[in-house]
Amino acid sequence: MSAADNPTRYVYSFGEGQADGHAGLRALLGGKGANLAEMTRLGLPVPPGFTITTEACRAFWREGERLPDLVRAQVREARALLEARIGFSLGDERAPLLVSVRSGAAVSMPGMMDTVLNLGLNDKTVIGLSERTQNPRFAWDSYRRLLHMYSNVVMGHHSDHLEQLLERMKEKEDVHSDASLSADALRELCAIYQEKIFDLSSRPFPQDPEDQLWAAIDAVFRSWNTQRAVHYRNAHHIPHDGGTAVTVQAMVFGNMGTSSATGVTFTRDPNNGARTFFGEWLPNAQGEDVVAGIRTPLPINLDTARGAAPEDTLEHAMPDAYAELVRVKDLLERHYRDMQDIEFTVQEGRLWVLQTRTGKRSPAAEVKIAVDLVAEGFIERKDAIRRVKTETLERLMHPRIDPTAPRHVLAQGLGASPGAATGRIVFHAADAVERAGRGEAVILVRRETSPEDIHGMLKARGVLTARGGMTSHAAVVARGMSKPCIVGCRDLEVDPVRRIMRAHGVELAEGELVTIDGADGLVMRGEVATIQPKQSAEVATLMSWVDEFRRLEVRTNADTGRECRAAREFGAEGVGLCRTEHMFFEDSRIMAVREMILADDEVGRRNALAQILPMQRSDFVEIFRVMQGLPVTIRLLDPPLHEFLTENPGDIEAMALRLSLPLDEVRERYRSLHEVNPMLGHRGCRLGLTYPEIYEMQVRAIIEAACELAKEGITVEPEIMIPLVGHVRELEALRELVRSTADQIQAEQEQPIRYLIGTMIELPRACVTADKIAAAADFFSFGTNDLTQTTFGVSRDDCGRFLPLYIDMGILPGDPFVSIDPAVGELVKMAVDKGRGAKPELKLGICGEHGGEAASIRFCHAIGLDYVSCSPFRVPIARLAAAQAALESA
Repeated sequence: MSAADNPTRYVYSFGEGQADGHAGLRALLGGKGANLAEMTRLGLPVPPGFTITTEACRAFWREGERLPDLVRAQVREARALLEARIGFSLGDERAPLLVSVRSGAAVSMPGMMDTVLNLGLNDKTVIGLSERTQNPRFAWDSYRRLLHMYSNVVMGHHSDHLEQLLERMKEKEDVHSDASLSADALRELCAIYQEKIFDLSSRPFPQDPEDQLWAAIDAVFRSWNTQRAVHYRNAHHIPHDGGTAVTVQAMVFGNMGTSSATGVTFTRDPNNGARTFFGEWLPNAQGEDVVAGIRTPLPINLDTARGAAPEDTLEHAMPDAYAELVRVKDLLERHYRDMQDIEFTVQEGRLWVLQTRTGKRSPAAEVKIAVDLVAEGFIERKDAIRRVKTETLERLMHPRIDPTAPRHVLAQGLGASPGAATGRIVFHAADAVERAGRGEAVILVRRETSPEDIHGMLKARGVLTARGGMTSHAAVVARGMSKPCIVGCRDLEVDPVRRIMRAHGVELAEGELVTIDGADGLVMRGEVATIQPKQSAEVATLMSWVDEFRRLEVRTNADTGRECRAAREFGAEGVGLCRTEHMFFEDSRIMAVREMILADDEVGRRNALAQILPMQRSDFVEIFRVMQGLPVTIRLLDPPLHEFLTENPGDIEAMALRLSLPLDEVRERYRSLHEVNPMLGHRGCRLGLTYPEIYEMQVRAIIEAACELAKEGITVEPEIMIPLVGHVRELEALRELVRSTADQIQAEQEQPIRYLIGTMIELPRACVTADKIAAAADFFSFGTNDLTQTTFGVSRDDCGRFLPLYIDMGILPGDPFVSIDPAVGELVKMAVDKGRGAKPELKLGICGEHGGEAASIRFCHAIGLDYVSCSPFRVPIARLAAAQAALESA
C-alpha cells in the first residue's frame, strides 16, 4: 500500500531484506519497530513482520479503546503479506503461522509494557505444529507459554495463578526446571491451564487465532497506560501522550531442543563500559525466560563467564551461531555508533536477531563508553557531551562500600547495578512505598521482580533478587534508575509470605537492616560504612571537553573556605552566593549575634557587632584566599533576626546573664521579634535600612579582608549583594552605605579594591521594575527560590502537603522548586530584558537551587545570563548542562 493510495498509513511491513520503515521513523514505529526495519534493510537475519504505529495507539485511545476500521484493514493486508513471506497461515491446522505481539515506544521502557508470544496456537494447531516439527515437546511447551502469557496480558489474570500450577506439575514429575517437563506433562498442563482460565473468567481461552491477534493488539495498546508504565514515564520524564507501537512478527523458536537457544547481549559491558562482548543465554528456552528472570541464564562467552564452566557458554556450545552473533554485534555498533542491547534466538542452529536498541548502562559505563567511542573514531567530542546525562554525573558521586570497613557477608549474587545502599528489608513493592513514605530507607527483596514492582523499585534505595541474570527485569530497570541492584543471588531463600530471607543459616526478618553492593554483588548484614567515589579518568576527560563548548560560567554557592576548596576542585569559576548569615550560627559566635539582636539601642548593637567583625573578616580572608583571582558574590544579612534566637529555656537564661538583664525582659524581647509571616517580613534589605550598622560591619569585614590579601599580592574580586530589593530607592540608599563604608576603609588601608555592588532579584516587583533598579546596580543575581515562593504565593517548606497532588493531577508539570516554572521564567526574562535594556553591561547570574538543574540551565543560557551558581557537588553537573545548552542552541 503506497502513501498515495492511503495518506493515513498505520502499518509498516518488513521482511526478506525489504522494509517500509527505517530508523528515522522512531517516533512513529517506536524504537523496536524502527530498528527491526533498519536491521532488515541492513540484510541481517530478522524474522518478517509488521509494525502498527504509535498514531494507531493514539487513535485507539481516542476511539474509546477500539481500533479504527482503517487500522484493521491495513493489519489484515500486512498479515497476508507476512503469510506469503513465511509460507504459513494463521490458524492453518497443518502449517500454522505463530507470531509474537510486542510493544515498542519511541523511548525505551524495558519491561513496562506487554508482550504475547506463540500466538496462533490452539487445541488443533498445536497438533499440526507437533507433527510438522516432529517435536511434540516443543509444540506443547509453546502452547503452555501462550496460555500463560495470554491469561496474564490479555485476560488480566495474575500470573501466579498459572505459575502455581506449573510448580505443582514440576513437583509431580520430580523435575526442577521447566525445560525438563515431558511432552505428556506439558499436554496435561495445557488442559489444566485452560480449566483454570475458565474458572477465573467464566470464559474460555479463545480458539480462533484471529480473535487472539486482535485481543493481543488491544492489550498491548492498553499496556501503555498501566500503572507501572505511568510510574516509569514519570520517573524518567517521558511524555504520556506518545503511545506505543505494536510489532507483530513471525515467531522463531529457541525452545526446539538442544540446538536452539535464546539470549540477550550487550556490545559492551553495561556495568563498567569495557569493550567486552557481554551477554547471557539459555538453551532450549524463549526470550521471556531470560528477561523475566524465571531461570538464571548462562554467560555467552569465556570473557564474561564469571567462574562458569567453559562448556556452559554459547561460544562453546554453539560456535557457529556465536561467530555469527559477533559479526552482527560489530555491524550494529558501527551502524548505530553506540553500545547496543541485542535480543536473539537460535532456532536449530540458525541465528535470528529479534531486537536491537541503545543499551541501558550504569553511570560509570555511560561516561566511559562515550569517551571511548570518541577515541575509537565513532563519534565526535560534542556527541559524547550530548550523550552523557547530567543525572549520570550526579549519580557517579554516590557512595560506595568502604573497602576497609568491617562487614558480615551473608551471600553473593551478580552485581547488576553499581552503588551501595543500606536499608530495612521489605518483601513487597507496596511496603517499600509505605515505609519510604515515612522516611525510612528500604531494600526491596524479591525472588524476582516483575513490571508490577516498579513503584516499589522507585522508592527503594536498592533491589535484591534471588533469581535472574544481568539482563533480567530487575537489572535493566535498576540500572536505568541508577539504583544499586543484585540479582541471581542463589544462596538466598526469599519467603515473601512469612516475610523472611535466609542465607547460609542466617535468617533475617522484614525490617532488619541490610547493605548491598551493586558492584560486587555482596549482601551484608546491618549497616556498612561507605566512601565517596573518586573521579575516573573518563570523567576528567569528558569535563575537559565540556569547557570547550559552554558559554555560561559556573560558580558555586559556598559559605566556608572548605566548601570553596571542594567547589574549585569541581571546576567552579567563582562564588555566586556566599550567605553571611550561615557564618553566624557557629557556637563561638551565636551568643554575640544574639546579643546584637537583643540590644535595645544602636550603641548596644555596635558593641556586639564589634565582637562579630573579626570573625566575619577571618571568614572572608579564607574564602578570598581559596578563590583568589575569581569573583566572590557575598550576600549581606538576609533572614529575619528571630531565626538566630532559640526557644530553649537554658539558652534564654544564659542570654539574660550575659546581658545582665531580668529573664522576663529578655523573654519579652524574644516575643517582640516574632512575626506572623517572616518570609515576607522584616528581612533582607529591610534589615539593612532599619539597622544600617549591621550592613556597615559586614561591608567593613569584606573590604578589610580584601585589602589584607591585596597587600599580599592576591587578586580579590568581591561582589557585594543587597538582598530582597523590591524598589530602586532601597538599593540606592544601601548602595550609598556600601560605597561610603568601602571608600572609608580603602582610605584607612591605603589600598584600592575593585568591587561591585548589585542586588538579588527575588521579588516580582523587582522584575517588573528591573530597568529602574539596574540604574543603581552593577549586577543582578536571580534568587529563584524566593522568586518562586513569591510568584506562587506558597512556602517551599509547607507546599509538600499539596504539591505532589498538583503534579499527579497535571496542574503543574513538576516541582517548581526543582525546575524553573514557566511563569517564574517569564519574570526572569522580563528582568533580563529590562535590566540590559537600561544598562547593556549589566552582569546577570542565578544563585537559587535552579542554578544546578539541567532544564533551568538551558533556560539561563537561552535568555543570556552570564553565569549560574550551585552547590559545590553540582558544579560538574552544571558545567555539563551548560555545554549541552550551548550545543543545543547552536
